[in-house]
Amino acid sequence: MSAPVSAGVIPELFRGLFDDAAVFPPGNLPVAEAVPAHRVHRAAWYAEAVGPFLCGAGRLGELAAVPPASGAVGGATAGGVEEAGAAPLRVGLVLPGGSAELAPALAAAAPFELAGVELAAKDAAEAVAELDRLLPPHVPAAVELPRELLRGDGLDAVLDVLVDSPYRAKFRTGGLVAEAFPDEDELAAFLTGCAQRGLPYKCTAGLHNAVRHTDPETGFEHHGFLNVLLAAQETDRAAAAAVLAERDGEALAKAVRALTDRQVTVIRNSFTAFGTCSIAEPLGDLAALGLLSSPDPLPQEDR
Repeated sequence: MSAPVSAGVIPELFRGLFDDAAVFPPGNLPVAEAVPAHRVHRAAWYAEAVGPFLCGAGRLGELAAVPPASGAVGGATAGGVEEAGAAPLRVGLVLPGGSAELAPALAAAAPFELAGVELAAKDAAEAVAELDRLLPPHVPAAVELPRELLRGDGLDAVLDVLVDSPYRAKFRTGGLVAEAFPDEDELAAFLTGCAQRGLPYKCTAGLHNAVRHTDPETGFEHHGFLNVLLAAQETDRAAAAAVLAERDGEALAKAVRALTDRQVTVIRNSFTAFGTCSIAEPLGDLAALGLLSSPDPLPQEDR
């Protein structure tokens, strides 16, 4: 068995992988609690693993009302953005309401450091056109289409639209009902379709844990984020589905340790991040599998 990574070092495979979705289901942490918790994550030894704070357009008012970080020099500017002395809050704007929500949401998010936009839409071409028209050029974006539109020939059509744009795809890997979780073949079709086109993507929901498993309370079949990372390098659908179906954590950890630097680059150029309402869970899973070595205690459960 390979030695664990150096204490406090976040391996390249996991850097920026965990977008903080604490205010979304099933966590549903109040914004006033989630922001201080996010600041703790961003100041911790594992900060390199943590992406932006995800917030829906309808909660930007709550976000603006959160007091600045303690110790900030000069307090806060309008919108609750810290001045010199505290790291600014990087916000990922989540827009489930579609293209019509984009313009007002961008205006409301102006006081924040906008790390990205995630736009749900029923039409990929329309979403791309609106992003082209309204999004500042330095702000990245991801487009999420309903899963029913990504089945059969619909998947190829959507991915072909996105591959000719500067935007990532976004795929929903779980939710609050069993039907929200795609099986391994459906997810493999998406992953390999993106891999064949060189199209980057992010995932959301249901990926808190490293390894595929059945939730003992709900009975839902959850994909593991290690499974998805390893499947991201596959261009063959059957091969990707087999990786997604693996339930042996030690086997997945062994495969991760065997990755070359080039493979890690290919994987993370494809699978860029996923939203998780817990930062503690994925870190704890990585530590338990010997893929992360902690110099300090890991964070407590934050859901």
